[in-house]
Amino acid sequence: MASASLQFFAFILALFGVFGDIAATLLPNWKVNADVGSNIITAITQMQGLWMDCTWYSTGMFSCTLKYSILSLPVYIQAARTTMVLSCILSAFGICITTVGMKCTRLGGDTDSKNSACFAGGICFVLAGIFGLVPTCWYTREIISNFLDQTIPESSKHEPGGAVYTGFISAGFLLIAGVIFCSSCFKRQQGAWIYPPKQHHFPSTEQESNAGYSLKDYV
Repeated sequence: MASASLQFFAFILALFGVFGDIAATLLPNWKVNADVGSNIITAITQMQGLWMDCTWYSTGMFSCTLKYSILSLPVYIQAARTTMVLSCILSAFGICITTVGMKCTRLGGDTDSKNSACFAGGICFVLAGIFGLVPTCWYTREIISNFLDQTIPESSKHEPGGAVYTGFISAGFLLIAGVIFCSSCFKRQQGAWIYPPKQHHFPSTEQESNAGYSLKDYV
């Protein structure tokens, strides 16, 4: 019962991780730059994401521009796009697989099949967490290095936005969920290896009869 509750808790964490991963991939606020000008129509907030750049105006207007050209983007944005999409796909596969392998569900067949499914789902979550953690770290490093660069003007410097923090938290949830699923299955298999089932050996009737004959011969 404790293992089933732990798997259910890991499944809830994985759901939060999947939703956060998708939200971080689609949100446009990976970079944020607040510039308050003297003119009322001056842009006060500029946001840059993986797929689009958005601008808030002090009048309440909001405009976004999609990034159509892939080759013109920096390398870290191209890598972030690829790894975040892979993270979303792997986490979605992990949700489907662990739904079959969890102990609280009636899917997946026997115990060994359900344990294998849980282990495979845990591996998917771990990989999804790694794929989500790498681009957020790389993106944050680029933002900080540009912010500390003295040759870049202040108007071109940005700070990490909400999507970066959402990506960090989601990757942490996916990693924790994957470790819980893998460890729960591993402990069960390890217990079976350490304490194998006892086998009772009963002497055959033929051996008893042979022993009886040998005793009679000596009498």
